[in-house]
Amino acid sequence: MKYNSNLNDIARHFVEFGKKAGADEVQISIYEGNDFSVSVRDGNIEELNEASDKAASVKVIVDKKVASASSGDLAASTMEKLIKNAIERAEYSGKDEFAGIPTKTADYPSDMSKYDLYDEAILKMSPEEKIKRALDMERFALADKRIRASGGAGFGTGEGTRVIANSNGILGQYSTTSISASVSLQAGEGDDFQEDYWWESSHHLNKLPSGESIAKKAIERVTRLVGAKKVETQVVPIVFDPQMSQMLFEFLLQCISGSAIYMKQSFLVDKIDQSIASKMLNIIDDPTIPGGAGSRPFDGEGVPMSKMTIVENGVLKNYLLDTYSAKKLGMKSNGHASGISNCYIAPGNVSPEEIIKSVKKGLYLTNTIGQGTVPTSGDISKGAYGLWIENGKLTYPVAEVTFTGTLSEMLNNIDMIGNDLNMRSSLSAPTIKINNMSISGK
Repeated sequence: MKYNSNLNDIARHFVEFGKKAGADEVQISIYEGNDFSVSVRDGNIEELNEASDKAASVKVIVDKKVASASSGDLAASTMEKLIKNAIERAEYSGKDEFAGIPTKTADYPSDMSKYDLYDEAILKMSPEEKIKRALDMERFALADKRIRASGGAGFGTGEGTRVIANSNGILGQYSTTSISASVSLQAGEGDDFQEDYWWESSHHLNKLPSGESIAKKAIERVTRLVGAKKVETQVVPIVFDPQMSQMLFEFLLQCISGSAIYMKQSFLVDKIDQSIASKMLNIIDDPTIPGGAGSRPFDGEGVPMSKMTIVENGVLKNYLLDTYSAKKLGMKSNGHASGISNCYIAPGNVSPEEIIKSVKKGLYLTNTIGQGTVPTSGDISKGAYGLWIENGKLTYPVAEVTFTGTLSEMLNNIDMIGNDLNMRSSLSAPTIKINNMSISGK
């Protein structure tokens, strides 16, 4: 695990400078990293970027008045001027009794390597190898005669170090590497033109799936939609594939964010320790999973993170709180100033195939369009694409339909949860079946 003592010294210096310049509280966040990305289309490079990045953000509080600033220049003269200006601007802000930064409550783990977020092998890859991987992935996909065109393929790597320091004793640092690949494909023709994609990412080179497997997944996803048609308006079960389950629970997480709760912009206000879903639903956020997409020792404010249950047997146990929202709600921060880490819906004990077999007539949902979500009411309405289920079998592709309902109804109507959880992103979910869903069609 990379460690940069110089960045710690820089952060500490600017915290001390801010205090001496008149701030009651100071928080400094620093990021330093390198990124590479290439996008190709039809065998040609469309965009190539390689850059080093340095950035710092400053938060100062003076007499419960807050000001923030940021800079891409870490030079002492620049940063000190930035901090002084922030302190001056804070004087013109309104007082906020809930303003504040977290206080150190515990030490960070002494061995950050247990998070398994750094891989030197990624740093040793040449630009030529990365470009070749993108080109090879697209070439493999286009070799399938069902694919009409490429929407582009991409490959990228990154390496960076984050440091957080404040005047209440917090000082922490961790480093990560990342690698990712994606391909977008088009199939069909005329009015029956479909587009879909697939991507994968990891902190480790040897854990990134092959370009061939990524292309195969994208091919499967786009070709299964060709020939889609409408269905009649009706109420049926909907089986959410893992990507669509993820979409649904992203909406739930939006509704339990601390800001949505204290601003009364969620239907889940005052619902802690109340049942909000089927008893089979359990949601966990775990930042300690080695190599996890969202693993990290602390959040964007330096608050230590630990495994947390969000929903237990259908009962809401926690909101996602940063320091400010926690104070507003009379609660304590649970380390979610940067959102979730590795949030997942606990898998069930049935396969996706068994879930599909349980449906006499319904929709296997694979894609949606439109926003269509209202946190204050929980209403949801989205354009839907997928495969129609008849007598437990996938039959033909479906398009130009809309499903509607409320998140509360949907959560309580969860009937089956699959065993196919794949934690490939910071939010992961298995296949899920929800009964009594309204579909508007022809």
